Amino acid sequence: MAEVGLLAEMLTRYRPSSAVEAADLDRVRALLAAGDDPWSRSTPLHVTVSATIVHRATRRVLLRWHARQQAWLQVGGHADPGETDPLRVLLRESEEETGLSDLTPWPDSSMIHLVIVPVAAGGHEPSHEHADLRFVLQTRTPQAVRPENASAPLRWLSVEQAREATAEANVRETLSRVEHLLEHAPGNTR
Repeated sequence: MAEVGLLAEMLTRYRPSSAVEAADLDRVRALLAAGDDPWSRSTPLHVTVSATIVHRATRRVLLRWHARQQAWLQVGGHADPGETDPLRVLLRESEEETGLSDLTPWPDSSMIHLVIVPVAAGGHEPSHEHADLRFVLQTRTPQAVRPENASAPLRWLSVEQAREATAEANVRETLSRVEHLLEHAPGNTR
């Protein structure tokens, strides 16, 4: 399967930074090895993608209010049927949720964090888990941001403000990794 090949390659290149993250990586590899569609929302554990969007000139990040989780989180989500490329899914989801049409992977297309997160039952879905592959996208047009709908507002924040806005430890860890990238980016004048 093409999607398993793309995911497997991405996971092979990824280096976890903790024992918990290594265990999550092992679970995602086992999901791929099982041979089922790793993107299928019908399985108790399935792959999702998300991104922290940065505006490098102002060193701000974009967070979205997620009503179901009652939390400020990064943007992203599920693959649509037939989608297999994690980065294409990520770019589509991110543009849909923010209105930003100039998003590009930054500093490259590498995953920066992998985390398995529990998702409470809601609507017609039972409780399940997301194997969330996290990336960084950049925009040069932060003023073009527009929320997908009125119940999903967006906020540009400093990394510190973003950490304070979210109660999710795994999102704080992602933000710390983004902050490190921003601090060590080529051409950084700080």
